[in-house]
Amino acid sequence: MSETQPDTLTITRLGLHGDGIAPGPVYAARTLPGEEIRGEITGDRIAAPKIVTPCPNRVKPPCPHYARCGGCALQHAADPFVADWKVQVVIDALSAHGLSAPMRPIRTSPPRTRRRATLSGRRLKKGTLLGFHTRASDTIVDIPGCEVLAPAITEALPSLAEFLPLLGSRKGELALAVTVSEAGLDVDIRGGKPLDPALRLSLTALTQRLDLARLSLDGKVFLTLRPPAQHFGPASVTPPPGAFLQATAPGEAALLAAVTEAVGPARRIADLFAGCGTFALPLATRAEVHAVEGDADMLAALDAGWRKTPGLSKVTTEARDLFRRPLLPDDLARFGAVVIDPPRAGAEAQTAALASAQPDRIAAVSCNPVTFARDAKTLCDAGYALRWVQVVDQFRWSPHVELAAAFTAPHIQP
Repeated sequence: MSETQPDTLTITRLGLHGDGIAPGPVYAARTLPGEEIRGEITGDRIAAPKIVTPCPNRVKPPCPHYARCGGCALQHAADPFVADWKVQVVIDALSAHGLSAPMRPIRTSPPRTRRRATLSGRRLKKGTLLGFHTRASDTIVDIPGCEVLAPAITEALPSLAEFLPLLGSRKGELALAVTVSEAGLDVDIRGGKPLDPALRLSLTALTQRLDLARLSLDGKVFLTLRPPAQHFGPASVTPPPGAFLQATAPGEAALLAAVTEAVGPARRIADLFAGCGTFALPLATRAEVHAVEGDADMLAALDAGWRKTPGLSKVTTEARDLFRRPLLPDDLARFGAVVIDPPRAGAEAQTAALASAQPDRIAAVSCNPVTFARDAKTLCDAGYALRWVQVVDQFRWSPHVELAAAFTAPHIQP
């Protein structure tokens, strides 16, 4: 790799990962458009840029760990700038396919509302270390007082670190997926030592002393003191260990409101990539729902939640890999509306089937504006109207962008 000492460079824009980009292109983390910077260029990157001329959108990061922690990428930017940038990311993704849509005001989750996170932990020669990785590094930084995580998680960090001497080795790293539930913390630890009788006893005693709702190891339940339930509408659901859950309660509420509006008056709804029922169960208060999901354990949790909740309309479930076997147009013809919430890769094949089936309304949820725009192009080419887009920022201070959007078939009037 070549290293050069450049003259002053001017950042012209942010990339999709939140890095500033100067002509070249040259990438520099934690810089903003309009700023003049200097620093050693290695390849196409300045690892430690010096800000020569800051821009008006630069602010003091609210978190004392920001200089080292890699959990956030945009705390140096004013909140209005970040909000406008995230909306523009969606606008640009759509524009690349010749599309546009009315953009609703962004819904941003408040600080300290992240209710799930995966922490990294190491057992050291003296003590332990539990937190997030520094940027592009294996080094772990501890994060007391983190501005992103819910207080229930940050306050428990010293207690959770007590698992590291039991399960960790000085050579390995543990991953602790921690979720806030109504009954307490739900913790799934991966990468630990094999269990033996002595370790089982120690883990049981520690889990009881810390009063966790549930402890799982490598995705398998080890001990449940109380079911770690989540509420989706009126239904109480106990997800399997490590199951997907929207990152914040305000973010989930914003997405659910958008989805509910987008499906309109439909009486039969298909919920594709349904997870544990984030959308399916609240929608069942007003319509019959068919929930399709590739993970059978999440579907079982959804079904159990529906069965013990009185007053809901019928909810049926189908375990199906929608990437390998998308629902076909004939399968979709019986639904007045479809909710589709795929992973980051989008749902190219399933979207093509939707375009052919022509359900009246489609509520699309996405965590990747690029694949959303690609799939939106397929629907619009088939005659669908993209009525509006709602950007939701529940990964505050990160470059991550989520959204919900409403599509209507050609014969549906606004």
